[in-house]
Amino acid sequence: MLKTYQGSCHCGAVRFEADIDLSRETLRCNCSICAKIRFWPAVVQPQAFRLLSGQSDLKLYQFNSKTEHHYFCQHCGVHPFGQGQSPRWGKFYGVNLGCLDGVADEELANAPITYLDGRNDNWHTPPAEVRHL
Repeated sequence: MLKTYQGSCHCGAVRFEADIDLSRETLRCNCSICAKIRFWPAVVQPQAFRLLSGQSDLKLYQFNSKTEHHYFCQHCGVHPFGQGQSPRWGKFYGVNLGCLDGVADEELANAPITYLDGRNDNWHTPPAEVRHL
């Protein structure tokens, strides 16, 4: 069921809301950045994401092809969301589920996870080992 969630970075400088259906796919990826920051996103289309405050508090990190936009709060270092484009989703926002405010633990525990093998640039087959993700 689609629901509007509020979210923020740790210090609260960056605030957003997003329309997310937590009964649908969420992602865990083994690529270098997702693994290091433990990023757990739900993919939403641009019209389902609204940055409420903190645009000037965000910093951008990009690497490799520089097609993905990895945003983090310049004050607390938390990565609340990212932006990208892929053949699978088109233009999208990846909303970090760990940054949702007031979401019930049960909602997160029941969210289905799709595992991605970003480390090997194999986006259609899950990695052989996922327990650490």
